[in-house]
Amino acid sequence: MKADVPRRSGSGLGEAAMAPVRLMMSAVDAPLRFLQRRLGIGGMATFFLLPNMLIFGIFVLLPFFINFAYSMTGGTALFLPDRSFVGTEQYARLFDCVNYTDPNSCAEDTFWTAVGNTAWFVVLQVTLMILFSLVTALILNRDLVARSFWRAVFFFPVLLSPVVVGLIWKWILQRQGLLNFALYGLGFEPYTWLNDRNWSFAATVGVSIWAHMGFYTLILLAGLQAIPKDLYEAAEMDGTPPARAFWRITLPLLMPNLLVVVVLVLIRAVQIFDEIYVLTGGGPGTSTLYLTQYVYETGFAAQLRNPGLAAAASILMGAVLVVLTLIQLGLGRKGEKKGVRK
Repeated sequence: MKADVPRRSGSGLGEAAMAPVRLMMSAVDAPLRFLQRRLGIGGMATFFLLPNMLIFGIFVLLPFFINFAYSMTGGTALFLPDRSFVGTEQYARLFDCVNYTDPNSCAEDTFWTAVGNTAWFVVLQVTLMILFSLVTALILNRDLVARSFWRAVFFFPVLLSPVVVGLIWKWILQRQGLLNFALYGLGFEPYTWLNDRNWSFAATVGVSIWAHMGFYTLILLAGLQAIPKDLYEAAEMDGTPPARAFWRITLPLLMPNLLVVVVLVLIRAVQIFDEIYVLTGGGPGTSTLYLTQYVYETGFAAQLRNPGLAAAASILMGAVLVVLTLIQLGLGRKGEKKGVRK
């Protein structure tokens, strides 16, 4: 005769712990079923999206319209009701130039200096960021020793605060910094890297790439891992060289991920501020002054602040970003259609 198996004491505790959960679920289930009967499936989708739409409206759309209203006002007062309406005067002031390639001929020479610096920064940073991220993703996708460790190493800077990134590299590149200490130990004279216009600009590009490359590498690495291995095996059996396999297999199938990376890198490059402000403060002079810092200093940090002018500059910057993003998305869709036709 089989002995009775004693019941586990934990089962009773589990049932007791689940009782409040079931009670809460039943309390929520009844009104949701009622709403589904009244609204239908489409209405329920709107109901669940409503909180996100509300948050988006309060924290994105509402500030945008307030910012646009500020761009139509003048004066130094901070609060909108205390400011006078000037229409498009702030935009006209930004575009008041004899020669747009010469910032000194503009009424707002600092703005056009920031535009030129940002344009050069975007061209160099976006190009190098995509190139380095792609090469790094291709390397990390191979069978390496301690591959997970190297992936973590490249992703680690992304976890750091931009202010921390700026401070770290400032300690490295300043006159009494780590780089000059190493150079002095090798017999070289220390150099003021952050006081040289060319080197300080190069430092901002390099630091931004170091800080954010891991995130974009991760996106491209996910795209590489989604490519079926059978395609490479078939190409190898046909005697296809690795370079041709990259151009004919890897790059076309990676293009959706690459398009996402291009858009994200471009937006981030135009909006660069935190680590550059800590690293160089826009100097020496205005050699590393970018648009976002111009907006910040004009609207908040200047002795004679002008929130309307800063708002107008930020509206123009956002409009340029929207146009560039739409162009990139349009080119990406055309490329996908051509690939499907082929």
